[in-house]
Amino acid sequence: MSYYYSIPLVSEPELAQTRAILGSELARVMGYFSEDGTRAIIQIEEALADGSAAAMVIPAHTLKGESRQFGAHRLGDIAESIENTARRCVELQSEPGEVAAEIAMLRACFVDTLAILGDSAPHAAMPAPDASLSHAPTPITGPRPFGRRTAH
Repeated sequence: MSYYYSIPLVSEPELAQTRAILGSELARVMGYFSEDGTRAIIQIEEALADGSAAAMVIPAHTLKGESRQFGAHRLGDIAESIENTARRCVELQSEPGEVAAEIAMLRACFVDTLAILGDSAPHAAMPAPDASLSHAPTPITGPRPFGRRTAH
């Protein structure tokens, strides 16, 4: 059993802090997280299939940062491991096969994390976790303030 399973999916105190900061914007930001995370996972899985470590770095980095904004440490730690391994593979000009186990855990962890986050924001406009990973996400157009904590 992987040590990742000893890490809580979501830190309730950190999620509460994010909820307090974002207030009524929480549902919107969680929707962005769902879309961005879905896109990142698809890109990471495709990069593994293509043997392209370089193509994993940015989506893994993005998923890591966005996950941690909600206190989703297990997902963030898995994404960080993928990012770090992919960076090392780029430097060594090697294929990223050694990170396949983490990538295999990523999708289920994301789905489980979305379920917890969705429960914390019942009005969130988040797609159902299973449906969100069954197809490519719809492209997002226009400026998006995700990650920016600004007062409204």
